[in-house]
Amino acid sequence: MAKPKAISLFSGCGGSDLAVQNCGFDIVWANDIWDVACETYRDNVRNPKIEEGDIGTFRELPPADLLVGCYPCQGYSQGGKRHPEEPINYLYRHFDRVLRQVRAKAFVVENVNGMAYGRNRTLLMNQVYRFRMAGYRVVWSVLDAKDFGVPQTRRRVFIVGIRSDIGLTYTFPTPTHGPGTGTPYVTQFDAISGMPKWPEGEFNAEKFHWYYLSRNRRHTWAKPSPCIVGHWRHVPLHPTSPPLKRIDTDHWKFSRNGKARRLSYSECAALQGFPLTYTWKRGTVRDRFQMVGNAVPPPLFAAVLRSLDGLWDQAS
Repeated sequence: MAKPKAISLFSGCGGSDLAVQNCGFDIVWANDIWDVACETYRDNVRNPKIEEGDIGTFRELPPADLLVGCYPCQGYSQGGKRHPEEPINYLYRHFDRVLRQVRAKAFVVENVNGMAYGRNRTLLMNQVYRFRMAGYRVVWSVLDAKDFGVPQTRRRVFIVGIRSDIGLTYTFPTPTHGPGTGTPYVTQFDAISGMPKWPEGEFNAEKFHWYYLSRNRRHTWAKPSPCIVGHWRHVPLHPTSPPLKRIDTDHWKFSRNGKARRLSYSECAALQGFPLTYTWKRGTVRDRFQMVGNAVPPPLFAAVLRSLDGLWDQAS
């Protein structure tokens, strides 16, 4: 039986597509605009069919059963400065164009959870309404990666749609890890305790700026990591660093003397759920942090995809 076919947009270094392949899909076309991410994708994704360039310039695409995309919306991120009017926040329009052209049976979108709250929710609902107008039954939810076996607290919005003529509505997966599941969270110890303790050249050795110490960026070995971000200056502390204590509002400091460092890009990748065999040899060290932090945790994306099992036998 032929594998169902998938198209991936805004593919980055391949976090989502690793999950797509592991769930049994044949990725017939993928795209990203960043050359370093495309090179890393080719290093790691089986039989890569990724094309580098602006998605707006691609018009002829192959047929596919599934369309996936993790278009950036940094203006609605929970971290850093927010710029809701930036053009990057409207890349979903290109996803919508491809969706209408390909008429996939289903689609899956992942994005920052900041758009689900307050005034930012307008952007989220614009996407939902647009995809419904394209002919899909659309649902959305905020999922936390740690609830699905990722050793990291990472809340993200997922939008999933099934083509209306198929007559099915998607149901999001329930947590597989954490309280009430019978399976504990995967911890930092589980993921990175066997990795080098001081990997020179793989982490940002800058002094800790006051902004970095404006929040608690250290979790113990026994917990999942704080959220892995795309900026190498702001990634969490390694668990061997001294604990932080709160002084007052937006002011933390180390509670004792001792060596402290940020996580390395290899550790960040492991905490995102990438296999240790994934290679990170392209671009600068800073580029590698950006690729890892912007990626979708493969186990989380796989959990969302598995809830579509059974759909692919439906009429095309």
